[in-house]
Amino acid sequence: MKGEKGFALVLTLVVTALMVAAAVELIHQVYVDTSLSRSFRDGQQASLLAESGADGGRSLLQMVTSGQSYTSLSDKWAVPFKQEDETGRIEITITEESAKINLNALVQADNSVNQGTMTILKGLGAQLQIPDSAWNALADWIDTDDLPLPGGAENSYYKTLNPPYSAHNGRMTTLNELSLVKGFTPDMVARLGPFVTVYANQGSSLVAQTVTVNVNTAPKEVLMAFDPRISAGMAEQILEQRQLAPFKTIGELSSRVNPLFTSITGLTCQGTVFRITARGFVKDAARTVEAVVRTTGNAILSWQEF
Repeated sequence: MKGEKGFALVLTLVVTALMVAAAVELIHQVYVDTSLSRSFRDGQQASLLAESGADGGRSLLQMVTSGQSYTSLSDKWAVPFKQEDETGRIEITITEESAKINLNALVQADNSVNQGTMTILKGLGAQLQIPDSAWNALADWIDTDDLPLPGGAENSYYKTLNPPYSAHNGRMTTLNELSLVKGFTPDMVARLGPFVTVYANQGSSLVAQTVTVNVNTAPKEVLMAFDPRISAGMAEQILEQRQLAPFKTIGELSSRVNPLFTSITGLTCQGTVFRITARGFVKDAARTVEAVVRTTGNAILSWQEF
């Protein structure tokens, strides 16, 4: 009898332990499912915040630039925006792509190299330690023929790589492509990022064949690369003068900085292409929308969410 009672007690304890373990597992699963549901909900709300932030940035750009013949870093769009409430937080920053050098202008419509753009890129490369041969490789990447320039590369080179791939043979649509081009290391691509773009300041597509840079927003390095006659001191003077008052016409460059600007073409006082970065935060969830827009026509050139 004692043995049977002992066995029953052990069996009861085992069953109880199994029931407790099952209950704990059930509670844990309910907690995980609830957490995932909440995380999904928070992520969705963060995504909506980021999307609304990008749309708000577009509206702000339209409002500021519609009646203005110039764009500058003193405009309202250039000031980062932050707002927080009981739902979450939103952060919006806007930068001007028209302040950068358009890489797609390196190759002209007839498939030849645009020597003016090549000179500008070599001037930028000299400051950032980018070898001249890299620009020939970029021209080969963009042009549609299969004849490599000196130091460049076409399909015959890229097909030997592991894994093999083909040259784009067309206009670049993203700066990430640079990492695929012969001679461009990840470090070089990172150094170039703040100074180059794949979007043309003028026109309605990527195919504009000239580089146009806004002097009111361009970095010092871009200004110096744009023409060899623009010295470091002259570029600094442009930055100082535009802080005091934006340049409303290119003629003001000649009167306020140096008369030589009457002979330099391709400079402008107005940008039309902007990059909007909107971030939404809800608890631990965060989403980002990055949109590139053209103010003329209120066109969206790129929209990415991550």
